[in-house]
Amino acid sequence: MSDRIIMAFESSADETSVAIVKNGNDILSLETATQIKSHQRFGGIVPEVASRHHIEQVTILADAALTDAGLTYSDLTAIAVTFGPGLVGALLIGVTAAKTIAWAHNLPLVPVVHMAGHISAAQFVAPIVYPAMALMVSGGHTEFVLMPNEYEYIVVGDTRDDAAGESYDKVGRTMGLQYPAGKLIDEMAHRGAVTYQLPRALMNDGLLDFSFSGLKSAVINLKHNADQRGEALDLDNLAASFQDAVLDMLLTKTATALKRYPVKSFIVAGGVAANHGLREGLQALLASHPEITYIPVPLKLAGDNAAMIGAAGDIAYRHGALAGWDLNAKPGEEFAYLEPDMEFHTPM
Repeated sequence: MSDRIIMAFESSADETSVAIVKNGNDILSLETATQIKSHQRFGGIVPEVASRHHIEQVTILADAALTDAGLTYSDLTAIAVTFGPGLVGALLIGVTAAKTIAWAHNLPLVPVVHMAGHISAAQFVAPIVYPAMALMVSGGHTEFVLMPNEYEYIVVGDTRDDAAGESYDKVGRTMGLQYPAGKLIDEMAHRGAVTYQLPRALMNDGLLDFSFSGLKSAVINLKHNADQRGEALDLDNLAASFQDAVLDMLLTKTATALKRYPVKSFIVAGGVAANHGLREGLQALLASHPEITYIPVPLKLAGDNAAMIGAAGDIAYRHGALAGWDLNAKPGEEFAYLEPDMEFHTPM
């Protein structure tokens, strides 16, 4: 069987990225242009600014990816692209570029859901054995995704308000940290001590849903009240207390999920998967489940990148999931959800 060589595009938010991936687990090239400095002065992503940067970079990166891999368009098997969720203008740049190249070179077009990309980045570490589960933790999503079989994604737990990564950025802004704040808070937390009592929502409900809004608000109120009284909080200790609460919720819910769904692989994916405290906590938790292979995505691939879209695109391509020339951006695209009254058993 000949190799599958997929060129992939990712432009859902503030990273323009193009990669070439072989057989779903071998990165031949990866070119990414970050926009963090452009958005830092605004304290978050400005959609119009993001779209303009994508326009400037996408064709340059496509050429660079081919050059780095030593390939031409005639060597490619298919073109994969993130079509949702994300910022609609940003998504449209990647979708348009992918459709144009696929049409011009008579190549199949493969649509990829952004979260499937994050999860599929695990393939660069080890093969995913099914049934599997992923803890998807990013700026826009915090959810448990059950995968009974390859190319089946079912959300069995979700956040009811803020995502974990979103709460990190909002708390970081209150603490005077630059966007994005997740890495900085993680570093500060390792220097500090847990000294402030902060709430943990939905901890004893037996469900797999999350809520981070109350925790975020508690930190913001604590900081604002201290400022009004002229008191100085130890920001390292505040970061440690905040992160301890976030990890407590994530790890407690993960323990519940693993008891409820007997899986063979467990993946942690998304931008917050780069958090050292989370990775250490999951490593300790999974040590008590020797029957489950723990696969944390590589640190360098935890954020948005096109290599993960190439990995997910390879799965979709093998399952015949191709798009027509009418493929459009779907900023609200999500996985299917497990209905509350639906009985579900993972095959072992």
